[in-house]
Formats: sequence, C-alpha cells, structure tokens
Amino acid sequence: MRSTTVTEQPPPAAPRPAEYRIEDLAHLSGATVRTIRAYQDRGLLPRPERRGRANVYGDAHLARLRQIADLLDRGYTLASIKELLQAWDAGLDLGGVLGLVAEIDGPWTDEKASRISRADLDAAFGGTSDESAVAEAVELGVLERLPDRDDEFLVPSPQELAVAAELHSAGVPLLAISGHLREVRGQVEHIAARFLDFTTEHVFQPFLNHPPTEAEAAEAAALVRRLRPLAQQTIDAELARAMRTLATRYLRQHLSEALPEARRTAAAMGPEPQGAVGAKAPKAERAAGIHQPGPAPGQIAGPRAATGPATTAPETTAPGATASGATASEAVALPAETVEAVRALVGAEHTAAFITAAARREVQARTLDALASGSPRRTPPSDPAEGPQGSQG
Repeated sequence: MRSTTVTEQPPPAAPRPAEYRIEDLAHLSGATVRTIRAYQDRGLLPRPERRGRANVYGDAHLARLRQIADLLDRGYTLASIKELLQAWDAGLDLGGVLGLVAEIDGPWTDEKASRISRADLDAAFGGTSDESAVAEAVELGVLERLPDRDDEFLVPSPQELAVAAELHSAGVPLLAISGHLREVRGQVEHIAARFLDFTTEHVFQPFLNHPPTEAEAAEAAALVRRLRPLAQQTIDAELARAMRTLATRYLRQHLSEALPEARRTAAAMGPEPQGAVGAKAPKAERAAGIHQPGPAPGQIAGPRAATGPATTAPETTAPGATASGATASEAVALPAETVEAVRALVGAEHTAAFITAAARREVQARTLDALASGSPRRTPPSDPAEGPQGSQG
C-alpha cells in the first residue's frame, strides 16, 4: 500500500483593516473634510492614527460619522450626540438613552413652526418695512432667516409673532415690544430653571447618580413624558390668577386717581333724602342717591318698563340751591346687577363716585354732540379783536 502524507495548510491571513485618507473618508461618509475636522475638535470623532506625515482613518471612524449623520437627521443636536456617543463608548445600550434624550430634546409645545413672506410680515406690522426691527426679531429668535431666501422667514412660534403684531396694532412701539419680550423671557427662564431643580431633586435624582441602564433610561423617559405638560399647566393657571387679581387692583387704583372730583362730590352730598328707598344700600351709594329697585313699606313703585337698559343719574342741583354751593340729590332706582357689577369693579367706597362720573360724562358728551350737530358752522373771525362772539355791529 502506498501511504499518503497530508500537509497542514496555514490559516488564511486576516484581511487588513481598511485605511482611509481624510479625503476618502469624506467621500464615503458624505461629510466634508472641514466637517470631519470640526467633529474631531468637538470630541465627536476619535483622532486618526498618525503615520509619518499622514493621518490614517479606519472603519471605526466611518461608522462613527454615519452614526452622527443618522442622529442629526433624527433632530439631535451635536451636544446631545456627544453625550450619546460617550454613553455608547462606556458600554451602555443606546436604546434607552436615545429614548430619554428624544423626550428631553423633543418639542415642549404642540405649536408648529410656519413661514411668512417679507410682504406679509410688513403688512402685519403697519405696512412699512423696518430693517432694524427685523434684525431685532431675528436676534430674539422670533424670526429665523432661511438659506438663500431674503423674502421669507421661518417663524418658530406663530403665536408669539401674532401677539407682537396685535400689540403693535394697539399702539405699542416695536422697540417696547422687543424690550418687553427680553424681560419676560428672562423671568420665564428663571421659572423653568426652578421647575427643573424641583423635579431633579424630587423625581430624577436617582437616575443621575450613575450612568443609567437601558431600563432606567426608559423609566426616566416615561417620567419626562408624564411631567412635560405640568410646567405649562402650572404657569397657565398661576398667570390667569395673577392677571385677574392684578388687573382688578390696577383698575381700582387708576380709577381712584382719576376721579378725585367725583369722590369729593359724593362725600359732600350729605345724608340720604327723607323717604328715599333702599335704606340698606352702602353709605357711599346712599350719598349719591343710588339705590336698588324695590318699594319701601307703604310706598307704591312708580311705573317702570319690564325690560330695558339700566338707568343711572348723577346728583342734580335743586331749583332752590343755596348760593354757598350746597346741592340737593335725587334718589334713582338702579337694577341690582348694575350696582353689584360696579361695586365689584371699583369697590363699595367708589361705587357712587363712579356712577356719578359716568353719568356726568355721558350728559356732557351728548350735550356737545347736540351743539355740534344743531349749530350752523361759522367762519372764524379774521380780526382777533372781535373775540369768540364776533364783532358787534
């Protein structure tokens, strides 16, 4: 028999890892050479291997560039991508971490961005073009310029732009609007920081003591999803409460300052006339002769229409008023809801003064209207010496 000798073959050599110059890496990844170097400077991409005077990149660099491009397409910022890649390099599963970052980086409002043309923008703010105001809006982020488009802007918050347009149409200067927005933004950022500190201390602290596992990251993402609307709901409720309280207070304060004469008149009217109705009305209202409807015992109410507008009347000077200026007052029936509405608006102590001043203003306005519509127009005198009544002939 013939013997056969088997010669063991050496194992095939392992394929050499791919090596790329920066130009080749840019071509394969779709990034520019400048972008690759910027990623290296930011710590997003590992440094290449140095061989003599050349930099050599490998498949790991190509994979990392493709990861970055994918995360950018999904809306992540470079800062968030850096944190994610660091977690990946630390051996963590990116599934849960990606979900957590997506919840935090996601929109905190249901409002959708829109676009506006330059012509529509100018029309919304009075029809005139104001380059400085546009630059201010871009700086504040109310508008964003679009690449290669000078006649159109991106509007991240259409509601915010609509508020600015409404304020401007009401007479508020654009400079005042931008200054107000800067002030409000600073205060709101302070509130947001306090809310984050609060939730971090009481909710998220257990997740921040160590790099979160996939399960912990998923749990934290669910908490963010649940707590996301709470900040907005809290601010909405507290702002409504504050506006209701402060608006009423401001109105009372300004009315009190604007009606000193009416208050003095009401205080000087003296006691309520004998036989007046409404003995239980507040003192200030009785001083002005105001009372709610309802006949006193033994009295028969005068005829009154079943429906119709509320009736108010200021004090009237009696025919026999004294030379010292003392006046008599007349009691006038007012619907209860009218008195209550005025009392809620300006307070019981100013109710009579408010109704008196409102009635006097209406009478004066109607008198002026009647004089203007019933008197023939006159040519102003050419000679100042003729005076307002004209020359005498």
